[in-house]
Amino acid sequence: MARLEILKTYKIYIGGKFPRTESGRYYIAENAKGEKLANVCLSSRKDFRDAVGAARSASGDWGSRAAFNRGQILYRIAEMLEGRKAQFVDELQQQSVSKAAALKEVETSIDRLIYYAGWCDKFQQLYSAVNPVASSHFNFSVPEPTGVVSVIAPQNNSLLGLVSVIAPIIAGGNTCIVLGSYSKPLCVVTFAEVLNSSDVPGGVVNILTGKPEELAPYFADHMDVNAIVCCEKDAVLQKMIQEKASLNMKRVILYDSVNWQGEAGQSPYFIMDTQEIKTTWHPIENIGGAKAGY
Repeated sequence: MARLEILKTYKIYIGGKFPRTESGRYYIAENAKGEKLANVCLSSRKDFRDAVGAARSASGDWGSRAAFNRGQILYRIAEMLEGRKAQFVDELQQQSVSKAAALKEVETSIDRLIYYAGWCDKFQQLYSAVNPVASSHFNFSVPEPTGVVSVIAPQNNSLLGLVSVIAPIIAGGNTCIVLGSYSKPLCVVTFAEVLNSSDVPGGVVNILTGKPEELAPYFADHMDVNAIVCCEKDAVLQKMIQEKASLNMKRVILYDSVNWQGEAGQSPYFIMDTQEIKTTWHPIENIGGAKAGY
């Protein structure tokens, strides 16, 4: 008799742990040939709420860390991904990606993490400013994290798309809840395993799997989410997200036409998309005819 293969169950990633979905639902991921690959969680609204709680709890510590330390951690993620490169290439091949394309996607993902690791302690200098004002003040503008960001990741680039949206968000000091690819979920949860072994504090990145059309409303209308990133081209989905996001004035960022494979898939401007600009006024007093700040 032919042996019946036991399919791996891919769990979700919340608060640095790997729970099963509270709904108990799952689906069987298949490749283009219809071959069964794995059991994958169908995340629920409760899972998302738990992930938001974890992201909010981690937000203060992560956002206040030294930028250089965040860069070290992103570099460590790249190191760990490099060490498991063969596994990711294999998983992409299982999901009907050619070997050459799979190798390129994994290596580009590693390089992209290095790219953003380098920007962690530099983008503030580039985008900060001393502003001219017509009064006795110094006026400074500096970027700071938005807070908690929900993300509907690219559905066709299961690894590179995922890395490309997560890296700039956490490089800027934000925390996030990410919905990975529904059709190609293997690399999504395996990347969570990489994060878990890469010094990333629990709750900084939370990864769910499931249907975008089911979960997108919760990603958009949760009142403790500060911004939402959507990488889907569906005009109806985008409109729904924009309408629900308006309930608490959260920022909506649409990456529906980005080529993640090329140079356009990386930029310090992606970091700035989830930054707020804080402006500080500092008074100047005249002392003995000279100006001195205090």
